[in-house]
Amino acid sequence: MSFSDFKNKSQNSIEELTKQLASIENKKSYKDDRFWRPQLDKSSNGFAIIRFLPARTADDAWARLPSWAINIVKIYTHAFQGKGGWFIENCRTTLGENDPCAESNSELWNSGIESDKDIARQRKRKTSYMSNVLVISDPSNPENEGKVFLYKYGKKIFDKIQEAAQPEFEDEEKINPFNPWSGANFKLKIRKVAGYVNYDKSEFDSPTELFDGDNDSIEDIIKKEYDLTEFSNPNNFKSYADLKERFDLVVGENVRDTEVDVPTSTVETAGDSTSTTDDTEQTDALDYFERLASE
Repeated sequence: MSFSDFKNKSQNSIEELTKQLASIENKKSYKDDRFWRPQLDKSSNGFAIIRFLPARTADDAWARLPSWAINIVKIYTHAFQGKGGWFIENCRTTLGENDPCAESNSELWNSGIESDKDIARQRKRKTSYMSNVLVISDPSNPENEGKVFLYKYGKKIFDKIQEAAQPEFEDEEKINPFNPWSGANFKLKIRKVAGYVNYDKSEFDSPTELFDGDNDSIEDIIKKEYDLTEFSNPNNFKSYADLKERFDLVVGENVRDTEVDVPTSTVETAGDSTSTTDDTEQTDALDYFERLASE
C-alpha cells in the first residue's frame, strides 16, 4: 500500500475506529448471563421467589434426596487495593491449602497491633456461596421466571438454608430446601437498614412439590443446571508462587503502576472472614465474581 492509498483510507477510518472503541468498552463488561441477581428499586428494596435446585451427580443419576451440602459451593476470594494496584484473586484456602494473603493476614492479626488488624480487615477474604436456582417470581424482571440460573449469595442466606435443614427448636419441621418434592420456595425480601442492604426478612415458604410433583418437568429443569464444580476447580486458582508474586507487588514499597477495573464495593473494611457487608450482597459486587468465573 502506497502512502497515498494509506492517506485515502485514513480519511474514511472513523467507522473502523468507532468499532474498535466499542469493542474495547465491551471488553470491560464481565457480566455472566448464567447468574441471576435480584433487582432493587431506588430505595434498595426488592422481592423475588426462587427455588434452590439439587445438584446432579457426576454420572447424571438422579437422587431424590440428595444431601443439602453438596448443592452449595463455598469459595473464598480476596479483593483489595494496595500500593501496587488491585489484588483480585481466588483464595487457595478454598481448596484447603495455604494462601499468601491469608497467611499475611494471620500474621498481622496476631501481632496484637491495632493498625495491623486494620490492614488485615481491609485485606480479609470474602466468603461466597453458589447454587443453582429456579426463578419462580421476579416482578422486576418477569422474563427470568421459569429459568435456571446460578445464584451467588452470602452468609446470611446460607444461614437461613442451614436453619431450615437444622432448625433450632424441636417443634420446627426440618426442610431440605434443595429437594424438588419436599423442599420449599425461598422468598427473598431485601430492604435497606442502617445504610446496608439487609436480608433478615427473607424466609422459606411452606414445603411444596415443585411443579406439583411432575417428575418430567422436574427432570427437565435439573438438566438445565450449571456445573458448580468449576468454581472450586483447582485450575481456576493461581499457584501459591504466582499469588505470592502478585501479593508482594501489590503491597510492596517499590511497585510499578497497575490498573485493574473492579467495583469498589468488593473491598471489605471490617471483620475477619465474614462481616455485615458480606451479607449485603450489593449487586455491583457480583460483577467481580462473574469476572473471576470467566477468567
